[in-house]
Amino acid sequence: MKKQVICIFWGTKYGPDYVNRLYRGVVRHITPPFTFHCITDRTDGFDEGVQTIPLPDLGCEMPTGTWGIWGKSRLWAERLGDLTGPVLFMDLDAVIVGSLDPFFEYGDPDAVIAARNPNRPHERMGQTSLFRFPVGKLAPLRERFLADPQGIANDYRFEQRFVTKNAPGGIGFWPRGWVAVFRWHCVRWFPLNWFLPPRQPASARVVIFPGRLNPTEAIEGRWLTRYPLRSRRAYLMDSFKPRKDRREKLFSHLRHYLMPAPWVAKAWYGDEAAKKDP
Repeated sequence: MKKQVICIFWGTKYGPDYVNRLYRGVVRHITPPFTFHCITDRTDGFDEGVQTIPLPDLGCEMPTGTWGIWGKSRLWAERLGDLTGPVLFMDLDAVIVGSLDPFFEYGDPDAVIAARNPNRPHERMGQTSLFRFPVGKLAPLRERFLADPQGIANDYRFEQRFVTKNAPGGIGFWPRGWVAVFRWHCVRWFPLNWFLPPRQPASARVVIFPGRLNPTEAIEGRWLTRYPLRSRRAYLMDSFKPRKDRREKLFSHLRHYLMPAPWVAKAWYGDEAAKKDP
């Protein structure tokens, strides 16, 4: 199977540095030959090895009032540049900590294979922060979505639920442990989060950051960027403030204390990590 890694980049949430860090992480953890393509509306600021594919038009008004990242529906197009066959899609904030080679060796090349969503164990919902699919196989989903984008978003809320429920032939899942969700598998449960840094799961190959949190926040040791970076003592003292002076209820405040994760810095920045002081 050809090793083809893709990502998608539009808007202003991230800069080209996120694309470059993902690319460099792939370089460090894959056996050549491989290709790395970014589906994007810009072409400047990328490392030399990043090949770009023009961002397709969404084809509709973006749904509102939904948690889903429906802009990723562009991935379901019949064509993605000149790519053919299976491609491995990765979110821009994925942190690679082990070999990616098995992601191209596992399962049927014609299958859609995704990470597991640990927040929905009984639903068996896929997490499309990291999934493999043959180019064009999900085209029926795009057609259905474009016919009623707001209705689909209202019914499914998350684009990954729509993929899970409607992918032709269904979806499979990566072996347990290959993909870790940072806030589920790495952050320590209260009260251990006050004394131990986030763990790096031994079997993980990629750590993903869906929803809340971001690699830079994990490196710094804070739950969200909009929260001020506080020492442990200052954070503890905030616990004694009246509820109106805290951002969260007391238990949420306590369990959201986060120590810095140096291993994330090493994996995220690579050779740059030695220059960083998280």
